[in-house]
Amino acid sequence: QVQLVESGGGSVQAGGSLRLSCAASGYLYSGNCMGWFRQAPGMEREGVAALYYGGFSTYYSDSVKGRFAISRDNAKYTVSLQMNSLKPDDTAMYYCAVSRGRNCGRSTWYRAPEYNSWGQGTQVTVSS
Repeated sequence: QVQLVESGGGSVQAGGSLRLSCAASGYLYSGNCMGWFRQAPGMEREGVAALYYGGFSTYYSDSVKGRFAISRDNAKYTVSLQMNSLKPDDTAMYYCAVSRGRNCGRSTWYRAPEYNSWGQGTQVTVSS
């Protein structure tokens, strides 16, 4: 498993921006998904965005497409999530995760059971 540490959460007004970062320690394989999930109280964990480690594919949920951008820095083993035009519905605990398999793709990236490494989470609160 990979150790993951998130940072960058906080409180912001609607329309504002935040940038989350996730530092990974351990070995990542081409084909792993590096993803961001979020979970609001009483809700299921939801896939927000992911990227194919070792390639260029990125994936987004419909609810954040066009507002969020995921990126990576291979040299630093970090993945970031730039969140713009934030809405109160974006309020949640955000988790960074790495998948167990090397089959990252459109049908797998959003499935939480595909991931076996998780960070501790960082809170994002958006006020109206």
